[in-house]
This record gives sequence, structure tokens and C-alpha cells, in this order.
Amino acid sequence: MSETGIVSAQVDGDGVAEVIVDNPPVNALPVAGWFELARVIRSLGDAPAVRVVLLRAEGRGFNAGVDIKELQAERDGHRALVDVNRGCYEAFAAVYECAVPVISAVNGFCLGGGIGLVGNSDVIIASEDATFGLPEVDRGALGAATHLSRLVPQHKMRAMMYTSATATAAELHSFGSVLSVVPREQLRDAALGLAREIAAKDPAVIRAAKQSLNGIDPWDVKKSYRFEQGFTFELNLTGVADRVRDTFGRDG
Repeated sequence: MSETGIVSAQVDGDGVAEVIVDNPPVNALPVAGWFELARVIRSLGDAPAVRVVLLRAEGRGFNAGVDIKELQAERDGHRALVDVNRGCYEAFAAVYECAVPVISAVNGFCLGGGIGLVGNSDVIIASEDATFGLPEVDRGALGAATHLSRLVPQHKMRAMMYTSATATAAELHSFGSVLSVVPREQLRDAALGLAREIAAKDPAVIRAAKQSLNGIDPWDVKKSYRFEQGFTFELNLTGVADRVRDTFGRDG
């Protein structure tokens, strides 16, 4: 199913589709990886045999966002930026619009684009070591505040955006956005247990429930995120993003 080697998927006899991202060292995805993830999730949601999708990652963390090196490699023009904006948009939308519920099992760090994936998921289960954040301002970018707003209260989100601070899984559990927090070694089993509980329900009803819940969402996540992306492009056009990225991590 995978064209990039980054995304793999398997469907068990209960109708649980397990989507696994594995792109060492930190699961930061290149443009092709974002589009591949979108394609895999959409195709699984369209498969009649699939009743729920479980999204998880191998390695040190769930997702570290976009591959900054890929953006830095292109100094003339903005093709890479346009492509990564579209890739992230498509991946986030694929999770949100997937015809069946999407459960995110989050381990380690969940940053940048990872917030977009998790914020658009239906249910989140996290390991005790999971942390969530948007370090975008440190990279000369904006975006996914739309999705962070679905995870933490409004003023908490603003403080996290301005300071690049992270929040723990325990904090998000207290806010009600993370369903449960479990030891790292129990994460996959806990997520699979919930997935199978959902998969045991009538599939027509569950698909209708997903569509109905999206229909009563208080805001349009796709439009909101696209608005944010415009400011990222503006920062790149004016050269601000390159300046910030060039200095990022210099002291480290």
C-alpha cells in the first residue's frame, strides 16, 4: 500500500485498520509522506471492510511535523512550501473526513503537523511520556492552532503558540481531549481495545455517526487551517521564515 516506505497499513479480521508511520529519526514527514498518509487513510475509510482506523507511529515519537531540511534546501522559489502546505492540508483533512472513526495513539512527542493529525482525530489515547506542542514560531511558520484549539482551552492554546511550550498527556486528559493515558508499553493494546469496541458496533450506524458529528462541528477546521497557512506563506515570501529557520537551533 505504501509508495514511500514511510506509511504502512494492515486490516485485521475485526475491521480495524492499523496505520503506522515510521520515518526515523523523529517521524518528521517530507511532502511525499504527507500525501501518502492522506491517500492511505482515505482509501481505508472507503473500504467497506474497515470499521475504524488506528493511527500510530514507531520510534521515539508520534510526529515531529514537517521535514524542515526539505524546505531549507529550496531557496529559489516556494515550490516546496506550497507542496508541504498542500500535503499537510490533505493529511489533516483525510483524518477528519475519514468515513470511519480515527483513533490516534500518541507516544513521545507530538509536534507541529502531529497536532493537526491528532486534533482532527475522533479519539486520542496517549502514553504517559507523550507531549503536545506547536513550536511553529521558532521555525518562522504558523498553522495547526486550529487543531490545538480542539485539544486545549483557548488561552492555553495562545500561550502555547506564543512560547512554543508543550503540554503533557496528563494535562490534555484533564481537559477531556485525551481519553486515557497509559504506560508506553500498553499504548498499542489500549488503542486496539478501544478500536475493537467501536468495530463491534453496527458499521452503518458508526459511519452515519461520524458524518453527523462532523456536520455539527462548531467550526470549519479545513477553512480555518487554510487561513492560517496563508500567514506561513506570507512569512516565507518576506524572508522572515528563512531568517528564523537559519537561526533556529544555532545555540544548540
